[in-house]
Amino acid sequence: MISVLRGIFFISIILILYLSLVPASELYYINAFSFIGDKILHGIVFFYISFLGMFCNFKIKHYIFMFVVFSFGLTIEIVHYFHPYRYFEWTDLLANFFGIIFSRAAYYLLQKN
Repeated sequence: MISVLRGIFFISIILILYLSLVPASELYYINAFSFIGDKILHGIVFFYISFLGMFCNFKIKHYIFMFVVFSFGLTIEIVHYFHPYRYFEWTDLLANFFGIIFSRAAYYLLQKN
């Protein structure tokens, strides 16, 4: 089961990376989001990837895993700074951060029960 979760996790990472590098104008279904909708989407995506990753039982502590996931988001934003059709946004990083924090809280609550 862990290997299936890890496979889904890494496929999800690749998909997120791909969608982050495609020009935004080509993503019609995502491009229609408002500013707030875009930030909510960022939070949901990073909640999903963090929550899924915590169930993969990687041999690292959760706070290190959370840092790695945040660093992934930061790397994407840095690439956006140099990408001709994308923009670096601090608010995207903040939304990513909140998604990661909420996923840790949800994971903790599930483990507690």
